[in-house]
Amino acid sequence: MSRYARLAYTQNVRQVQYEMGSGDAAARRLAAPADAAERLTPVEAAFIHGLDGFLMATVGETGWPYIQFRGGPPGFLHVLDEQTLAFADVRGNRQYITTGNLRGDDRVALFLLDHARQARLKLYGHATATPAPDDPPLAERLAEPRTDGRVERLITVRVEAFDWNCAKHITPRFSEGELAGALAPIRDRLTLLEQENARLRAELEALRGG
Repeated sequence: MSRYARLAYTQNVRQVQYEMGSGDAAARRLAAPADAAERLTPVEAAFIHGLDGFLMATVGETGWPYIQFRGGPPGFLHVLDEQTLAFADVRGNRQYITTGNLRGDDRVALFLLDHARQARLKLYGHATATPAPDDPPLAERLAEPRTDGRVERLITVRVEAFDWNCAKHITPRFSEGELAGALAPIRDRLTLLEQENARLRAELEALRGG
């Protein structure tokens, strides 16, 4: 968190923190040495591996930020090591705003949100976009799992800092896959009840016929 604070707590941010009464608490986060990039732990790696989507922000030459959603099967955002994330970027609407922004400024912010577990992780990093044919070994490593579609480039993010947010105000939501697993026992029970109901109806009909 200290490295994240060093990057996020600008002079204007610090001024607002003191105005709102959180300046001293923020100062404690800034007190620890934080010159080196932070390393992901198995906790962050497991969280990232379970996600089916995230938001990534870049900044263009006009100074305006741009946020893009990236989605795919859980695990499509690969944790290559404790400081590197990567994913196979497939063809979309062909505006290429994120890709173009990265040519001028490689800094990115990732917002990783898990509604089901009510958890969110913020991450700063430096991103590189490499044409898929230029790095066959990496392309093969990111091939499974990946987002469906034509892979145009490989996005690699070198992690600079990250911070866990509190769970406040995260509305629990569940994907179709998550619901399927949770509802499986209920569906099995309904099937048994339907079978039992059919058997009892058959027995009742037999008694009436007799």
